[in-house]
Amino acid sequence: MSNTKVLPLLEPEAVAPCCPPLTERPLTADEAERTAAMFKALGDPVRLRLFSLVASHEGGEACVCDISDVGVSQPTVSHHLKKLKEAGLLSSERRGTWVYYRVEPSVLAAMGQMLKTFG
Repeated sequence: MSNTKVLPLLEPEAVAPCCPPLTERPLTADEAERTAAMFKALGDPVRLRLFSLVASHEGGEACVCDISDVGVSQPTVSHHLKKLKEAGLLSSERRGTWVYYRVEPSVLAAMGQMLKTFG
């Protein structure tokens, strides 16, 4: 007789797209608030670099132990990763003692669509 327990799979939280293309219609106040938070998070050079390191890492995710060399202390790296996560740009998963960060592709696609220009 086996003591193996099957655990249910958890679905990742669905992130709502930030907004329509800027050329489609004016943003609502809520859309502008969500979008500004994302761009504000990316407006810091260290955060942008961390985001780039995670996005370009093999498999689109990186362990915090692999992305610590950005010219600031480890607590500062953790702070910036937290801000990127709060803005909805990254998700994280704890595996043992390490935290792995992943880019949220739906948010990136929505942000890219918003900035898309029609010619």
